[in-house]
Amino acid sequence: MFKLNEIRELVRLIDETSVTELNVEAAGTKLIIKKEYGAATPVVVQPAPVQAPAAIQAAAPAVPAAPVQAPAVEETAKKAVAPAEDPTLHKIVSPMVGTFYQAPAPDADPYVGVGSKVTEKTVVCIVEAMKLMNEIEADVRGEIVAVLVENGQLVEYGQPLFLVKPE
Repeated sequence: MFKLNEIRELVRLIDETSVTELNVEAAGTKLIIKKEYGAATPVVVQPAPVQAPAAIQAAAPAVPAAPVQAPAVEETAKKAVAPAEDPTLHKIVSPMVGTFYQAPAPDADPYVGVGSKVTEKTVVCIVEAMKLMNEIEADVRGEIVAVLVENGQLVEYGQPLFLVKPE
């Protein structure tokens, strides 16, 4: 059986790469993760089918795992960490676990970007949770100085999404 944190990590890795489907089988359980643009990532866990005889398994070609682009992720994290340490900046955080979207639709312009002026009621993004689109407001007047997450990225409760230089 897969642990919840293992499934979350796999979903996060799929979300950060160009891989659109992952099938993993372990300990009698099969996990299928599929990614569609602009949609939530469905996760299916089901019992694994009966094992094929060893002769058939040996003849089947091994499918290589998708390469994880760790250096690119580390570089992005380094860029986001530096301004986040500035105590004069206000952090707009996610009020829930969900998927971050910068725009109301895949073909629409982002709500805000670096340099955008915001007020307390300015919608800055959407966090999708349980198929509900939740508009997130800036809750401060100022200028966006950093966007800390990628479009379509899974976010946690309390995770900083934007940094704002208050007026």
